[in-house]
Amino acid sequence: MARLAGRVAERFARLAPPAGADAEDRSWHLERAATRLVTVVVDRTGAECGWYGLCRRVLTWFLTSTGMGPERAKEAVDTAIGGRFKSWTEPSRTLVDTVGEDLAVGLTGEQPYRDR
Repeated sequence: MARLAGRVAERFARLAPPAGADAEDRSWHLERAATRLVTVVVDRTGAECGWYGLCRRVLTWFLTSTGMGPERAKEAVDTAIGGRFKSWTEPSRTLVDTVGEDLAVGLTGEQPYRDR
């Protein structure tokens, strides 16, 4: 279990916005992190019953790992997902991208820069 926790912590650290990033850079990193983490959860769970609950938890953990308070992180994730993920239904790539963008914009007020 400790090994898994270490791998998760490493992944979160790689995906986190760098210290001192401006809002646009931060937005890009947050969108990228969200889409990658949602994709990992979908892949690992097969989008089976309740997968979206684990997805919410992972995204919330990620945001708290960046220094955000747990309540703010949970609220940001819940707002970004907005009930759009369903049990036994794999989300489309477009939906995953939209949730990532909504999370990033909701937290930074900036659209993620696309040409990276």
